[in-house]
Amino acid sequence: MPLDIDRYAHVSSPIQRWDPRFKIGALGLLILGIALVKTLPVSVLALALSIVLVVLSGLPFGFIGHGLSFVTIFLVPFFIIMPMTYPGEAAMHVLGLPFAWEGLRLATLIFLKAISIVLCSFVCFGTSRFDISMIALQHLKCPKVIVQMLLFTYRYTFVFLEEMRRMQTSMRARGFIPRTDGYTLRTYGNFVGTLLVRSFERTERVFKAMLSKGYQGEFHTLVTFSSDATDFIKSLATLILMVALLALDFGGYFHQAVKAWY
Repeated sequence: MPLDIDRYAHVSSPIQRWDPRFKIGALGLLILGIALVKTLPVSVLALALSIVLVVLSGLPFGFIGHGLSFVTIFLVPFFIIMPMTYPGEAAMHVLGLPFAWEGLRLATLIFLKAISIVLCSFVCFGTSRFDISMIALQHLKCPKVIVQMLLFTYRYTFVFLEEMRRMQTSMRARGFIPRTDGYTLRTYGNFVGTLLVRSFERTERVFKAMLSKGYQGEFHTLVTFSSDATDFIKSLATLILMVALLALDFGGYFHQAVKAWY
């Protein structure tokens, strides 16, 4: 099932009613603040704050969980690799391999921050139509090339996946059954090659169609934004929370540094 991030953008909530320009700006700064966190207690607070934002957004937990599953698969190996490879003296040995508690702490910190950032990203882009979010980015003076790359990448990822499904259906209709032999490897090689060629040809056709319709490197839209005092209040509250997180983190990190020094 493809993860179309704006599937529930129609769900009414305080976050959904937030002006996309203010929402992306404020949550973007919050994500940056979370990325700068260096202590575990504050990273736990950041995760709790992200969960609160998800609850306020009204996005279904099943939808969020489906997206987090991909991130979790990527992050779990950190708990194995980092404790075993962290430089310095090992606290113990597990199966003959060195194990450092500091490596485990660092892996936990990365995990908590990554999950928090992903949750905030869902809140940011899952509560507005994706094209509206891209237009808001354009209003925020984000480089046009980046906006267009994001929009085209998102749009044609689903086209790419649909093309893969059609080809797989065609292969099954011809009696193809995957096995662990050379024929299967050659078939999958041809599959990937054909998919890349078709994608390239589609790219050329789309580009020519856009040029024929007057495309000149930017998007024109009739979408207009309007903001009121509540948008400012939400943005200000988010920025205050970000500053509070960084202040707590700096205090904790400074305390750790002083304790380590003495």
